[in-house]
Amino acid sequence: MILAGVRAWQVSEAARPMVGPDTFVVPLQNGVEAPSRLAEVLGERHVIGGLCWISSFSPGPGQICQAGIEPFIAFGEINNQPSQRCQLLMSVFHKAGVKAEIPADIQVAMWEKFTFITAISGVGGVTCAPVGVTRSLPETRQLLIGAMQEIQSVAEAYQIDISPDYVSRTITFIDSLPEDSQPSMQRDLTAGRPSELSDQNGAVVRLGRERGVPTPINAFLYASLLPQEKRARGEVGF
Repeated sequence: MILAGVRAWQVSEAARPMVGPDTFVVPLQNGVEAPSRLAEVLGERHVIGGLCWISSFSPGPGQICQAGIEPFIAFGEINNQPSQRCQLLMSVFHKAGVKAEIPADIQVAMWEKFTFITAISGVGGVTCAPVGVTRSLPETRQLLIGAMQEIQSVAEAYQIDISPDYVSRTITFIDSLPEDSQPSMQRDLTAGRPSELSDQNGAVVRLGRERGVPTPINAFLYASLLPQEKRARGEVGF
């Protein structure tokens, strides 16, 4: 088993056919496209779906600080069928003291995480403000809600059955986060590093366009942050 722990935009580069007949890869990136990207290189039978919920940052080499969310990992077969390999992985995680679960529908779980992280990352990136500010101002709170509603509409177009009350439950969860919380995409943009913009807000726009679902809020967030992203990648200078 291999855990793919790179950023979402690095998945295709990291995927290499270095697997044995029984090896399977668990991508834990933000976004919903990492499994299909890995499958293009490694083959579908070597990839399962996965995600992690954690708020953390690295203050220096070899240092990881957890900040505010009780971490856990979720994973499962893309077709949601029970499998011995997933049960084995679950037992390994539990023996190591890692909170892990196999959700009833891994696609729904991935899209729910995608909905949350994409909205909070895009709004945080545009405003350059921590979550305590963006959730408290009526204007930016509505941006968060609107961005999530758009993503849920895109999910529905792909026949992903996200619960109708997911957006309201997620806003309640956002209200419980530490006031100084900032998602990793926002921190990367602020520091001038390449980020997951194209795999978060950019993906919403692209996937929505493919199914004819308008995503004006996410399009605004993506377009507003694109100059910073291209500067970080050395594609533009200013």
